[in-house]
Amino acid sequence: MKTSNLFDCEVASINLNETLKVVEKIIDTNTYTQHVVLNAGKVVLMKKDSELKSIIKNCSLINADGQSIVWASKILGSPLPERVTGIDLMEKIIELASKKSYGIYFFGAKEEVVQKVVNHYKEVYPGLKLSGYRNGYFSNEENGEIVDSIKASNADILLVAFSSPKKEYWLSKYGEEMGVPFVMGVGGSFDVVAGVTKRAPKWMQKIGLEWFYRFAQEPKRMWKRYLVGNTKFIIYTLEEKFRILTKKKELR
Repeated sequence: MKTSNLFDCEVASINLNETLKVVEKIIDTNTYTQHVVLNAGKVVLMKKDSELKSIIKNCSLINADGQSIVWASKILGSPLPERVTGIDLMEKIIELASKKSYGIYFFGAKEEVVQKVVNHYKEVYPGLKLSGYRNGYFSNEENGEIVDSIKASNADILLVAFSSPKKEYWLSKYGEEMGVPFVMGVGGSFDVVAGVTKRAPKWMQKIGLEWFYRFAQEPKRMWKRYLVGNTKFIIYTLEEKFRILTKKKELR
C-alpha cells in the first residue's frame, strides 16, 4: 500500500474505494488492524501528546480525514489523491458488511443515539449482521466486561464512537484482546447518522469548510478547537516544511 509520510505518520495514499479494498482484505485474512484518521485537530493533539502520536504511528491503516491534511501533503511534497473521511468510510464499510455478511458491533455515543444508528442501518440494509451494540458511557471497572462481550460477539468490524484521544487510547489498550479484525474510531459519526448533529453541505466539504459548518453549529464549544487549533496546524505545517527543506540541504 502506497503511503505518504506526513507529520511522522505513514498516511495511506489511496482513495476511498482503494481503502475499502484494503479493509476487505484485512477482514478476510483476519489480520488485526486499528484504523485511524488524521486531521488538523489530531496533528495538534499529537504535538503535545507523545503517547497519542506513538499509537497513531503504529496503526497500520491511517487515512487523511481532513481536507487540511490533503493541502498539507501538497505543501510538504507528498501529495495525497484525496481525503477519506471517517464517516464516508464507515458508510461504505457498513454497505460492504451487508454484502459480505460481516458482523458489526456499534460501540459509543448515548444509548438513544446508538439505538437510532443501529435501527437506521438495519432498515437500510435488512440483511445486516448485527453482532451487538453498546453506548459509550461506562466506568473503568466495566472495561473487562465490555471487552469480553465484544469478543464473544465474534464481530468482524468494531466501530467506536468516542472522541479523540479517548478512542485511540482505548483501542490501543484493548483492541487485540477483543479478537475483532478491523477496529475503527468514528468519532461523532453516530451523532450525524442519528440526526443529533448535521454534516456540512457537499460544496463546503469539497472546499475544506466542513470545520466552519461544525463551528457555526456550536461556536462556544468549538471555537478553541477550530480557530486556535487550525492556526497551530498551519504553524506546524510550515515548521515541517522548513524541516524538510533543511534536511534536503544537509544531504546535498
